[in-house]
Amino acid sequence: MSEIKRKDVAVPADYPYVIEMCNITKEFPGIIANDDITLQLRRGEIHALLGENGAGKSTLMSVLFGLYQPEKGEIRKDGKKVTIKDPNDANALGIGMVHQHFKLVEVFTVLDNIILGVEPNTAGFLKKKQAREKVLKLSETYGLGVDPDALVENITVGMQQRTEILKMLYRDNEILIFDEPTAVLTPQEIEELMQVMKGLAQKGKSILFITHKLNEIMAVADRCTVLRKGRYIGTVDIASTTKEELSNMMVGRDVKFVVDKAPAQPGESVLEIENMCVKGGTGKKDAVHNVSLCVREGEIVCIAGIDGNGQTEFVHALTGLSKVSGGSIKLLGKDITKKSIRYRNTHGMSHVPEDRHKHGLVLDYSLEQNMVLQRYFEPQFQKGGFVRFNEVRKYADELIARFDVRSGQGAITTSRSMSGGNQQKAIVARELDREHKLLVAVQPTRGLDVGAIEYIHTQIVKTRDRGAGVLLVSLELEEVMSLSDRILVMYEGEIVGEFDPKTTTVQELGLYMAGAKRQERKEAAE
Repeated sequence: MSEIKRKDVAVPADYPYVIEMCNITKEFPGIIANDDITLQLRRGEIHALLGENGAGKSTLMSVLFGLYQPEKGEIRKDGKKVTIKDPNDANALGIGMVHQHFKLVEVFTVLDNIILGVEPNTAGFLKKKQAREKVLKLSETYGLGVDPDALVENITVGMQQRTEILKMLYRDNEILIFDEPTAVLTPQEIEELMQVMKGLAQKGKSILFITHKLNEIMAVADRCTVLRKGRYIGTVDIASTTKEELSNMMVGRDVKFVVDKAPAQPGESVLEIENMCVKGGTGKKDAVHNVSLCVREGEIVCIAGIDGNGQTEFVHALTGLSKVSGGSIKLLGKDITKKSIRYRNTHGMSHVPEDRHKHGLVLDYSLEQNMVLQRYFEPQFQKGGFVRFNEVRKYADELIARFDVRSGQGAITTSRSMSGGNQQKAIVARELDREHKLLVAVQPTRGLDVGAIEYIHTQIVKTRDRGAGVLLVSLELEEVMSLSDRILVMYEGEIVGEFDPKTTTVQELGLYMAGAKRQERKEAAE
């Protein structure tokens, strides 16, 4: 088996830090991403790295993992200065990283992904048996149950994350970096991950946990270092701080955790869906079965449910990304069941998609090009078939300022180079600013910090109060309860309950989301 050669260093028995990043400065064109930052990680601790979108968290960890080289500063492992030129050097020092967007080969099995790059072999012949045994033993030891023979493209996001964690453990990494690990997980998977992280720390692993979710920090972290706009703000012990103090350190002001909104004043129906059916991936069973609902002017209707219960297929059919196999969709009284995506966009529908990379942005386009993806043909942005680039730039600059989209080079920044949270803010800015009577928002605050979440929630409520209907699809029960006027629960492709957030509880919703209870509903759209 090809072993990673560990760069061991002599460690004094009482030396407290396994990793020290001292005075790190990292620059990109137009921006100082890390400005003289010092971070110290103790052995066996879970150390959270907190900051707004674009604060420099992922950049700092990419420096530690060897993806970037700093302009200034040094890294010490067990008190001794080390040089990390690339991820191979990081692995050799016992440093592993789970990236926000997973680095897996989808057509490979779980086992093949775990051993990729350190395949066991004898005289050049691949030998998987001992690798499989090691993976299964690690899986059992750390409570990371996976099917080693499953193709990555066929497993859930939570299982993909377990695969990434096992990749680190297979390489005997002692320092584990988690970059926004819960951004794509369901509430149940988040709870499981928190338990896994605690278990890893108890077994002596040292964890750096990049996040902006305060509840998770309070639940699992020992200490927290806060960054703001690329600068070090401070490090605090979690046992002696509060969510409010952390949020103030992160954004520089007090943040409201409760959505401030007046009671809904529903008007006419803007969306009517009757008996919608959508085929599943295999075609044998409907992913969406007989769903009927309506969304009216001036209300926020939320579809809640555990991920994988038909929400994705439902939204794809509603927005034109896939076809319905039965039923009808009416937008402002007009049948749009077979209409194109552009027709829906130009006739009153805005859509914040679930997958910002696949359906929200063209990653190699500039920020300004992405801002006008659905509007470049309008008179404001073109004349005689030629794009009015000055108007596109002016419009993009306005949205960037209004929604605080942070990018190194402003409107001309390549979207791929931006942080995930700022990519999300760009999409939300574009969709909220477009003329619309129906906003379909799927996980609109995924990957955003508390300050940005507060702003986006306020804008969604303003959209409602201007008379538009909002169909929100969210896995965040806190968001569901605070933002919705009505809640619909989807289970196995069907609506199994309708609730008033003022009179229901998270526990009751959970029973319906798990399929334990079901209401009898009137199927006709009102």
